[in-house]
Amino acid sequence: MKKLAARIAGGAAALALVGAVGIQLVPYGRDHTNPPVSQEPTWDSPRTRELAQRACFDCHSNETTWPAYASVAPFSWIVQDHVDEGRALLNFSEFDRPQEEAGEAAEVVAEGEMPLWDYAVMHPSAKLTPAETQDLIAGLRATLGGEGDVARAGTEEEEEEED
Repeated sequence: MKKLAARIAGGAAALALVGAVGIQLVPYGRDHTNPPVSQEPTWDSPRTRELAQRACFDCHSNETTWPAYASVAPFSWIVQDHVDEGRALLNFSEFDRPQEEAGEAAEVVAEGEMPLWDYAVMHPSAKLTPAETQDLIAGLRATLGGEGDVARAGTEEEEEEED
């Protein structure tokens, strides 16, 4: 019985190894390019840019620092997806084109939705202190605009009245 269990475990380990090697052949997740920076926003202060660079730029700019694990599947797939989606929603390096989500940047930081938890785990410098987070929120509002809670509540009330 022990021999059978050992053979099954060995077979499972071999299968897992073949699978791990095999997924490296999937071509997605290796496009580690950084297009040129065409235009950044007019930052309200160097401090806002520094905080955004620490917490946001890897996914929301053309200045991504690609870590070594970004070349190993399945981690490469996750990293590539985060960068592709982040750049599509808001790209601090391409402010010469419309950035429809720019006005929401401060709010998603304020609500704790950004940076993503898995990014912050792997990039400790992106985990801002509460004071740094408040500075980033204020700086993003000053740089990119966006509505605060009071203005947003007024907008919702107006929408309800129109219905």
